[in-house]
Amino acid sequence: MEQVLIKAREVASKVVVEAGQAALSAFDRSAQVTEKDEFGDVVTEADHAAESIILKQLTKSFPDHAIISEESGHNDVKSDWTWQVDPLDGTNNFAIGLPVFSSSITLIHKNQPVLGVIYEPVIDRLYVADTLAGASCNGQVMQVQKRQNPNRFTIAWIQGHAVRNEAKAVQLRQHLDLNCKRMLRTWAPTLCWALLAKGEIDGVVLYNSEGEDLYSGLLMVREAGALVFDFDGNEFTGIKSESPYFIACHPENRAYFLGLVREGLD
Repeated sequence: MEQVLIKAREVASKVVVEAGQAALSAFDRSAQVTEKDEFGDVVTEADHAAESIILKQLTKSFPDHAIISEESGHNDVKSDWTWQVDPLDGTNNFAIGLPVFSSSITLIHKNQPVLGVIYEPVIDRLYVADTLAGASCNGQVMQVQKRQNPNRFTIAWIQGHAVRNEAKAVQLRQHLDLNCKRMLRTWAPTLCWALLAKGEIDGVVLYNSEGEDLYSGLLMVREAGALVFDFDGNEFTGIKSESPYFIACHPENRAYFLGLVREGLD
């Protein structure tokens, strides 16, 4: 397993940068934008171009691995190793000229994320996390931080496209907004996880958001020292749910965030 992971880190780190740079070269230019589902999510030519770069290299380097990619779906290979690819996380931002987007690749072994790479091309940040070497940004070790005053916490909110204005989600969002210094909604979930891993924000609350971008970020914050648990307080131990509800924060803030979310849902 260790040799596979070392090779995977090298390949994924290189190709995610290539894909991100390809997307960046098309940013803020006239491009075809297509709605791809009933919830208004969109896809652009840059999504397909970045995805093609990633899938070509992963297929060449790991022909016996399963691959699930946001635009192309499953490659129909059965394996204990599964790659998840989101070639352009933050496509809605990209489409309106907002420079907040990334490319994300995750490797999962038997339902456990073991490698996550996220590349933010606008500012050339490469985030890498794996179970052998921890989490880093451009080679610098990342560590979640603990601040003392909850009223000064900044948190990120992530929700799935299908959630929209579900009553419970709106209720919880408003409660979090009123009880934290700032609540971020970036439309690019991987970058929310990266901010937590870097120690720039204090927590992430994820409400029913499953996708190819999820587990690279989740692994990123875990390897940076965060605790990840569901709304019932159960720690994340492996991929099980198709409708995940997660909280991530510094371990010493677990009780605070769990209580805050439960209050918001009552």
